[in-house]
Amino acid sequence: MVKQKTIKSEISLIGVGLHTGKEVKVTFKPAPINNGYTFVRVDLEGCPVIEADANYVVNTQRGTNLEKLGVKIQTPEHVLAAFVGCDVDNVIIELDASELPIMDGSAKFFVEAIEKVGLEEQDAKRNVYVVKEIISFTDEATGSEIILMPSDEYQVTAMVDFGTKVLGTQNANLKNIADFKTEIADSRTFSFLHELEALLDEGLIKGGDLNNAIVYVDKEISEKTMSHLKVAFGKEDISVKPNGILDNLTLHYPNEAARHKLLDVVGDLALIGSRIQGKVIANKPGHFVNTQFAKKMSKIIKIEQRNQIPYYDLHKEPLMDIHKIMSILPHRPPFLFIDRIIEMSESHVVGMKNVTMNESFFVGHFPEAPVMPGVIIVEAMAQTGGILVLSTVPDPENYLTFFMKIDNVKFKNKVLPGDTLIFKCDLITPIRRGICHMQANAYANGKLVAQAELMAQIARKQ
Repeated sequence: MVKQKTIKSEISLIGVGLHTGKEVKVTFKPAPINNGYTFVRVDLEGCPVIEADANYVVNTQRGTNLEKLGVKIQTPEHVLAAFVGCDVDNVIIELDASELPIMDGSAKFFVEAIEKVGLEEQDAKRNVYVVKEIISFTDEATGSEIILMPSDEYQVTAMVDFGTKVLGTQNANLKNIADFKTEIADSRTFSFLHELEALLDEGLIKGGDLNNAIVYVDKEISEKTMSHLKVAFGKEDISVKPNGILDNLTLHYPNEAARHKLLDVVGDLALIGSRIQGKVIANKPGHFVNTQFAKKMSKIIKIEQRNQIPYYDLHKEPLMDIHKIMSILPHRPPFLFIDRIIEMSESHVVGMKNVTMNESFFVGHFPEAPVMPGVIIVEAMAQTGGILVLSTVPDPENYLTFFMKIDNVKFKNKVLPGDTLIFKCDLITPIRRGICHMQANAYANGKLVAQAELMAQIARKQ
């Protein structure tokens, strides 16, 4: 079991936003278990919180932009990539402006800050989604595609092709997330000259300079454009290097562009809200396709978690057979609805029932089309939970179990003769004074068939 991690102490960085040009202070703070990555706008009244959630993505022009109830977070992808790459699960990110600082255009400074304070293991299991089949998303307009396939660990491959002479086809691979810090983190953002001109005309990249963005020159630079760039970057002189990039920067890697695209993929997919065990292949990735895929994965994971079917080996010797069950429960046929107890701890219990045509309730409940009554399923779940609560007293044979409350009952699928029912009951609150409050689920044929919140109390026989 891999446990969740947070940072040991808080640490702050100051920089400017690439597009707004505003100075911003960002502070990373330790967070409790299951917090995930949350942004806090300390410059706004009430310090609103925006979770790093793909469903809050509203715009992907020149970066990923989140918005919740009118509160915005701009370009969080480099920070999120740093936390994933440093193996951090929970962190609070406070900032006093809407846009995260661009720093040098990579995740390097964020990684260094995280490593400076160190990590702390937390007492909770890490939430990991294990990929069991190929999942993909394609942006038909651009041909960009992301494929996720089964793998023993989280791996990412990015393939880029910009169709230009100065920057052609490039690939980058991350075979182990532990290598992110040394192989990917310092890869800087980049832009083409023709994009740069448009962004400057639109009033964007106010915080850009030649130290935080690689500029690939894919066209002749006119005198007018050169003058414009000198003003924008506050430089007296600008020239083009032989490798086709503006001066003042030296590439860290020949494929730095592909590595940065991979960095963006890692950051954008952090918006899924769950760690991934699988291999990502991103062909011509960009913030739009990245975040659309993150939204798709988030939805898939939520559906699977909601309908998650636990697996139990029914051929193993049960924890309790029918004789042991009857020594604890006061019920007897035809009102005893569990055949075995498979598993039990202080906080949960799992029971089983084989449904046959010989059940007494089928005599009158749709005898021509037999269906197990929903109320009987609820009673069977309650009897399973009764085993759990009665196991807390030394003489269970002297107690009876009574319903106090049944809430949020839902029936999802029919139960028919020949089905094997599995009942799983988990405590919602600890058992106190003989009162048991539990979430009960019933499964059959690999599906959730019923669920309910049950509250019962044991009382000594009069």
